[in-house]
Amino acid sequence: MRVCVIGTGYVGLVTGVCLSHIGHEVICVDNNAEKVKLMQSGQSPIFEPGLSELMQSSMEAGRLTFTTDLGAGVSHGDILFIAVGTPPLPTGESDTRYVEAVARGIGENLNGGYKVIVNKSTVPIGSGDWVRMIVMDGMAERQQVPVGAGAPVDKPETPPFDVVSNPEFLREGSAVYDTFNPDRIVLGGSNPKAIAMMKELYEPIVERTFAEDQSAPQVPILVTDLSSAEMVKYASNAFLATKISFINEVANICDRVGADVVQVAQGIGLDSRIGSKFLQAGIGWGGSCFPKDVSALVHTADDYGYEAQLLKSTIDVNTRQRLLSLEKLQQILKILKGKTVGLLGLTFKPDTDDMRDAPSLILIEHLNRLGAKVKAYDPIVSQSGMRNGMTGVIVETDVERLADGCDALVLVTDWKQFQDLDYTKMAGLMNTPNLIDGRNFLDRKALEAAGFTYSGVGH
Repeated sequence: MRVCVIGTGYVGLVTGVCLSHIGHEVICVDNNAEKVKLMQSGQSPIFEPGLSELMQSSMEAGRLTFTTDLGAGVSHGDILFIAVGTPPLPTGESDTRYVEAVARGIGENLNGGYKVIVNKSTVPIGSGDWVRMIVMDGMAERQQVPVGAGAPVDKPETPPFDVVSNPEFLREGSAVYDTFNPDRIVLGGSNPKAIAMMKELYEPIVERTFAEDQSAPQVPILVTDLSSAEMVKYASNAFLATKISFINEVANICDRVGADVVQVAQGIGLDSRIGSKFLQAGIGWGGSCFPKDVSALVHTADDYGYEAQLLKSTIDVNTRQRLLSLEKLQQILKILKGKTVGLLGLTFKPDTDDMRDAPSLILIEHLNRLGAKVKAYDPIVSQSGMRNGMTGVIVETDVERLADGCDALVLVTDWKQFQDLDYTKMAGLMNTPNLIDGRNFLDRKALEAAGFTYSGVGH
């Protein structure tokens, strides 16, 4: 099938690359000319395991191209994905300006046969009808023709299209895997023709043709109305965020009563009604989805006269949790002014270069405020030279330089390689070998044997 993906962030680029890999003809559109030029050279602008290889092979096969020309993309695609960002506003609601601009641009360029316009961006509930209205406005603006001498002008025919909501459930760091091995595919829409085209698009994925386990049952497809599909996305992320905040709340109680939250989480996770996923206590959640989506759902509830108290508490617990490592540092080092603290990891989670709403940024801000010197090492950030938002921190190029002269280390991101560091050597380079494991990720006994004073979260 012929596909156009508008927006090449994490969701758009992964979607475009993976759809081209399974055999579709894909044009990815972005208004950033420099970024498009980079992608046209075969380089991915983001770090995502497996993405670059698939991108290059699809380009070589002629199934994937990149352009800044929205008109060319709209003309090419039978299915048009809107995959631009919807960042949070200070009020908590989503900023939909980019979605509006793309929808209007689609309307201004829409012509020819039937098109399916797909909301892949996480948009406020009710946006499906709103996008349709904006597309229609774009078409109307294009079709305005001056009338001369009172002569009648036939109204141009409106190109047929439908809007479908197709929320994404991709985890950064596992986005390619998740695309080929989804738990479900959600399609929101009212026209059977549009739904049928979307099912055809996803057929190789539904049939597990590109899955890790090709013998697994078919991927379930849930067909809903537009608003319900949009709500599925928000409700999913809100539930997962709530589950993390819940186990962090339990961890803080465990710290006070002497219980071990790792064992507690294992015990409750064995309950089939609960499950073990997202029960890892730690420094809190961040990234581009959970903070934005939970806040947006709270804002939507407020708009319709309902106070979402549980979701507000989920956010409050997470906000407090990010400062837990700071409290532990104060307990160990007492006065932080003049002390040196090293952060193991900067990104909000491993296997990504994403720094959006990363807990490390909050730690850096407060450590600076309290007069501490802050150093950090991250496998991606340290090697890439990225320094956006990195004021007030010295980004070291290796872990030994990080440890040298530190009074304490804080594990912020659970990168797998942090389990295999030479902690004995690192302890010897520090002023005082203290380590706060903000993810309960490291082996306490091994760290203590290496000479560290170890502190976990509820552990």
